[in-house]
Parts: sequence; C-alpha cells; structure tokens
Amino acid sequence: MSKSVLISGGGIAGPALAFWLRRAGFAPTVVEVAGGPRPGGQTVDLRGISKEVVERMGLMPAVRQRQLHERGFEYVRADGRRSVAMPAELFDGAGPVAEIEILRGDLAEVLAEATQEVEYLYGDSVAQLDQDANGVDVAFASGTRRRFDLVIGADGVHSRVRRLAFGPHDRFVQHLGGYTSYFTVEAPEDLNHWMKVYTAPRGLWVGLRPDHDPRFAKALLSFRSPVIDYDYRDVAAQKALLNQRFKDVGWHAEHILKQLPTAEDFYFDSTSRVVVPEWSQGRVALVGDAGYCGSPLAGHGTALALVGAYVLAGELAANGNHEHAFPAYQRRMQAYVDQRMELPPGGIKMAMPMTAFGIGYRDTMIRLMMSKLLAGPMGKLTVGKPDAIDLQTYSDLQSSDGPLRIAAEQTE
Repeated sequence: MSKSVLISGGGIAGPALAFWLRRAGFAPTVVEVAGGPRPGGQTVDLRGISKEVVERMGLMPAVRQRQLHERGFEYVRADGRRSVAMPAELFDGAGPVAEIEILRGDLAEVLAEATQEVEYLYGDSVAQLDQDANGVDVAFASGTRRRFDLVIGADGVHSRVRRLAFGPHDRFVQHLGGYTSYFTVEAPEDLNHWMKVYTAPRGLWVGLRPDHDPRFAKALLSFRSPVIDYDYRDVAAQKALLNQRFKDVGWHAEHILKQLPTAEDFYFDSTSRVVVPEWSQGRVALVGDAGYCGSPLAGHGTALALVGAYVLAGELAANGNHEHAFPAYQRRMQAYVDQRMELPPGGIKMAMPMTAFGIGYRDTMIRLMMSKLLAGPMGKLTVGKPDAIDLQTYSDLQSSDGPLRIAAEQTE
C-alpha cells in the first residue's frame, strides 16, 4: 500500500525530505504555517557532504544560478575601517564564508520548484497528534483531520511536532546566551561582496551581508542576553527591543534601525541549540533543526537538514518498516550530527565580547590563527575535519524516471 507521510515544515528539511520520499514512491504531504514559500531570509551555505546530496538531487545547477558571491567575512571598527578579514578561501573554503552561499529563501524556492507534484498545505499547522499501531491521526489548526502512516517534524527549533510527540520545549532547547535578527535594508555602502560585522561592547553585533541587488543588503542585529520572556508572535515588540538595544551603537546601526519598522522579511529568534536524545517516538520522527541544531554559532544547519532528509528517506525506502528505518537513520547520522553541532572555540563569548579589550583580543587571535604558521593546523583542528558520515547510495532514491515505486511496509 502507499505510505502516506505528513511533513510539518516547509523550509529546507521538509521539502528536501518530500523530494526524496516521492522519488522512492511514498506519498508526502507538507504542512507549513506560512501562507506560502518564505522569500529572502538570512544567507545559508552548502558545505561538505551536503553538496553531494544536492548533486544527487540534480539541483546544483539551479543552486549555482542563485548563489551569492561573497569574498569573505570581515570585522570592522566603528568608523568602518577593517579590523580583520577572513577570505572565503580561508582553511580551504571551510571558514565562516563557504564556497556556495545562497539566501535561505532562494534555496527554499529551488526545493519548492523541485517538489511541485507534492501536496503542500500552506497557512496551516499541526494542532494534535494521536498515534496507534497502524497510523497517526492528525488534527490541524484549520479544524480539518487526516490520517497518515508517518509524521515527520521538520519545523525548526520551536517544533510543534516535537512538543506534541516528545515533550516540552525546555527539555530539548538550550539557550546559548543571545538573540539574532535578520531583515533586508537599503545598502548604506558598497559592500564589495564582503560580509561586514561591527562588534560593539556589551556583546552587540551589527552586520551587513551582500544581496543579489547591490542596492540592498541583509542586515544582522545580534546581542548577548540571558533568556528574555517575549512573545515570539509579537513582531512589534521584538522590533522595539532591537531599537532599545542598538540605539546609539554606531557604524550603520542607525541606518538599519530606521528601516526596521517597514522590514517585511523580519526574523528574530534566540541563539539556541537543540539536543534530542532519540529522534523518533513510534510513528513520529524529527529531521533538521527540530531534532538537532547547533545554533548559528556552529553553522552547518542547512547541511544537516539536507543530509538528514536524504538519510531518513533512504532508510525508510530501504527498510519499509519505520521501526527499523528510524533507528537506522539515527545510527547513520549520529556521529555527523555530533561533529557539526560543536561550537567554535570560545562560543558566543569569543564571537561577541562584552568589552573593548575582549573585542581587540578576539581580532588579534583571529590574525594569529590566519598566520602562515598556524593557518594549516588551525584549519584542521577547527573546521577542516572531514564529514563524519559515509553517504550511502540508496537504490530507491537514484532515479525519478518512470512510474513511482510504491513502498510496502514489511509485515512482522
């Protein structure tokens, strides 16, 4: 019989999983709380083995057409002068800026175009899950009810599926001491294809990243803070908080804040990591940030989402029975996830110092790391490790030509 799979989340992991599941003969449905694919967003990257996954999808030409060409990352002083720069080729391309950088919305668009035959339910979300030995009854926020063989949470750090099937948010999400926002602004200067970040005392970051159109830039406002009690649905309150934190900070902060009220692609969230010991509960499983997220500090979130979707779909296709497939998926992914969730040396304290002395110390250490003497060893020690996963070749995922194969569940 056809295996129906509900995937909660229409960002990166969800559509990628739907792509592979449909290729293997499953019947995926993606539910996304937003009214449609979300444009814009922060810049994400493809690193290591995730590039191989995109190649196997046949989507690398589409990604290349949309990729941003960034020369590197630089810390600047309040007057805009460069303090230290890390070019894209640093550590053989494994530094802060990768070879393939792409706006999150552009990557989501590529995946949406590749899954046009998949059923998408926009403007809705999962409200309740009731599973039994044969399937999962799902109640949606819209009031409709449907039954699926499996449910997958690909709905990010604040996963509703995880909360319903695994337990409260606080059990799995660890606050790392900061908050971050992204949105589009008019470019206050020619970035010359560099990502620029000004660090102010009190753990404040004001950043700008290039956009496809040089008239615009992706603004970044980040700050260190213990947990703040705020309503993640109240955008006006979040913008007011940023205005308070970044008033009179310097560099381009004032220019960015002036455009904050009209920012349509505004995003704000905590800097958190997600650790879930077991990624499945019965017929419900997690993929991407919903199950394992190292935070923006660790990076690799997009890579983990793409690789996780491929492996999960591959194991479901190879095993048929979710009772075998879900544990196999975690076994294959665990070492890679553990590796790519590691935070950089010093974590948020090193990246966003609280004092002028700390900022100077950070920049001096980066210059030392980039010196001819240490660049090679530091690259291998920090970000140059090979991916800790052997990417399997799943025969059921290799071709989309011809009629879809139907995966039957193994009987016990």
